[in-house]
Amino acid sequence: MIESSLPGRAAYRDVPLYAAEPNRCNVDLSDNTNLWGAPPSAQEAIRDVADGAFTRYPSAYALELKEALAAYAGVDRSRIVTGCGSDDVLASAIRALAEPGESLAFSAPTFTMIPVFAQINGVIPVSVPMTPSWDIDPEALVATGARIIYVCSPNNPTGTCVSRAALERLIASAPGAVILDQAYAEFADESCLELAAASDRALVVRTMSKAFGLAGLRIGYAIGAPAIVAEVEKSRGPYKVSIAAERAALAVLAKDRAWVAARVADARVSRDRLAESLRKLGLAPLPSQANFVLVPVQNASRVATRMRERGVAVRVFEGLPSIGDALRITAGPAPMMESAVDALERALACA
Repeated sequence: MIESSLPGRAAYRDVPLYAAEPNRCNVDLSDNTNLWGAPPSAQEAIRDVADGAFTRYPSAYALELKEALAAYAGVDRSRIVTGCGSDDVLASAIRALAEPGESLAFSAPTFTMIPVFAQINGVIPVSVPMTPSWDIDPEALVATGARIIYVCSPNNPTGTCVSRAALERLIASAPGAVILDQAYAEFADESCLELAAASDRALVVRTMSKAFGLAGLRIGYAIGAPAIVAEVEKSRGPYKVSIAAERAALAVLAKDRAWVAARVADARVSRDRLAESLRKLGLAPLPSQANFVLVPVQNASRVATRMRERGVAVRVFEGLPSIGDALRITAGPAPMMESAVDALERALACA
């Protein structure tokens, strides 16, 4: 039982640590970042930051970046809040939209940090199974009575997308706020942004870590009604986006959208080819709309260890609801994919 909004250490006793960083391999396909590199304009912008700029604080709430992201998303600046990566935005939103002791519902399996962020903020995570078609069950989520309902689409780790019909039903009937995590939206056929953005209770969270290739700079943002954005911004606090990160993000949004679109197209082609290669190995990857593929594999941890011995790192998931053990493999340039498929085939032969 949580007795205050500032619980002591005991309240965090069962909160797991963030996954340990793996020893890097020559081919690292474990974190779903842009494996084609960073946009040229971002690299140039960071090189051109004046030395004196690093001795000053950045913009408290990244106003110039808000303007650029609002133009990119097609909304007013008052509907944008930024943060130190989408993780920061998600944690700030949970803190802003739920009181300690209230609950957050989510469809399982999904982003592993969501129950962690909930518990850190004194909020109770409630898991609801996905449907057999990897969609959300809006009626079951609403029935939890949760103050926040979290949806990830395309979903991590499955790569699957929520159907428009299910999302419409959820937004229309949710008892509280709906957080729609769209970290992988650029890779999908449809984003459903307009559905969530039109609601005064929905918050769409996005990132520049994936399609934009800026994971190391930690730039996240969210889109929502001005009132909900204002509450998240209070929770977020000032100075969350560094000078270097803001300059890089502004440069990419102004100069390199075509570069990003081309890399997204590359990732989609690579993803589909990877899935076909996995099927030729006798595996059954889930249908993905992200820049990665999740494939069920028996003894996934052992298989991944053998892949690492061949210089290829992938993400292991054990005991996923309705899936079991699985490997998540990021889509990248063809030579990386060839190495990954070869390493997997050899690892399976030894399993």
